[in-house]
Amino acid sequence: MKSTPIHRTVLLTGLTSFFTDVSSEMIYPLLQAFIGTILAARGAFIGPALGIIEGVAESTASLVKVFSGYYSDRFRKRKGPAIAGYGLSTVAKGLLLLASVSWLFVLISRFADRVGKGVRGAPRDALIADSVAPEVRGSAFGLQRAMDFAGATLGVLILYLLSLRFIDHATGTIKNIGGFYRVFAASIVPAALGVVFLFFIKEPQSAAGAGKTPPRPNLDLRRYDGNLKGFFLVQALFTLGNSSNQFLLLRSMNLGFALPTVVLMYLVYNLSSTVFSQGFGSLADRIGFKKVLMAGYALYGIVYAAFGLAPHGSPLLWGLWLLYGVYAAMTEGMEKAFVARIAPGESRATALGFSYTIVGIGLLPASVIAGLLFSVHPAAPFLFGAATTLLTLAVFAIAVHEKKAPGAKTPRTPFPASA
Repeated sequence: MKSTPIHRTVLLTGLTSFFTDVSSEMIYPLLQAFIGTILAARGAFIGPALGIIEGVAESTASLVKVFSGYYSDRFRKRKGPAIAGYGLSTVAKGLLLLASVSWLFVLISRFADRVGKGVRGAPRDALIADSVAPEVRGSAFGLQRAMDFAGATLGVLILYLLSLRFIDHATGTIKNIGGFYRVFAASIVPAALGVVFLFFIKEPQSAAGAGKTPPRPNLDLRRYDGNLKGFFLVQALFTLGNSSNQFLLLRSMNLGFALPTVVLMYLVYNLSSTVFSQGFGSLADRIGFKKVLMAGYALYGIVYAAFGLAPHGSPLLWGLWLLYGVYAAMTEGMEKAFVARIAPGESRATALGFSYTIVGIGLLPASVIAGLLFSVHPAAPFLFGAATTLLTLAVFAIAVHEKKAPGAKTPRTPFPASA
């Protein structure tokens, strides 16, 4: 078997994720401040509006995810849907420039961006899974997520430098709407660059087909393995308490930190995720995905409880953002690798699509609940998230039993090249 340090597909999809996240993270930390500026006269509506935007955008776009995965499995195409999805997300960023007309354009932009993510997510992840050996999928997804977070780190750093230029020192945030629009316009450039790398990817033989009709992928959840259905239940429960990161940003400002400082905290989150993602991927390949995921969920519950209980102006928030990045490194890529491992080969992208859809649907009630709870008390969404995590861990321990990947052996190299 010929081996290479990094598989070509993993590298190219990683570069796409890198530049896409440079673009996305130039925007994402600003959204709660942007909404606050637009709705300055209706301060009580900021939390619910943020919940509506994040929840509706994620949930209404979620059905796209499973059908995109089904299409990818049915016609054995991974590359085309990935390009289409990343392209749509690039166009969506331009819609933010129309938000002066109405805050609803923020919703439309987020919706289009999430549709793009839904179209690309499952085919891209199946492309990675098809391209590497089963015993190193954790490492492959860990590296892909590390490059994703590295791009996010750079994007947040760029945003921080730009925010210093446009900040209103009296209020600690950007009040001139033109400052927001300049950042939004600049973010389109790296997003477009990220799409270019996908054109250099070759479909693996298993995805392109070998002249015979592949088995029809499975759209019936009832026919999936009990472990996979159990893990879908775990994801649904966990998502109910896992509201948008916008609420962590909003909470940080609520605790007395100015926008540039909060952006730097978000930078710490992305940096720690970048540093730890591949390491936890390799660890999961050795000891199992379930152990790493349960530890990650437990860490999430601790961090969320601490966000809820943190005193005003506490410097401990820096450490909490760092630990939140560790949680992301332990879970985000590992969830995908775990689904790819226990899903049937002919329905791999479809199962990944179901995973995205379940999380997406859950984000609507999660974000709406968080928005309403934040209006009652800023600490409430985080204590709710911590409590939900306890239930998630109990179900995970009982309902999911990890199996060794078929044909898995101890990996000798990071990413053996597929045929």
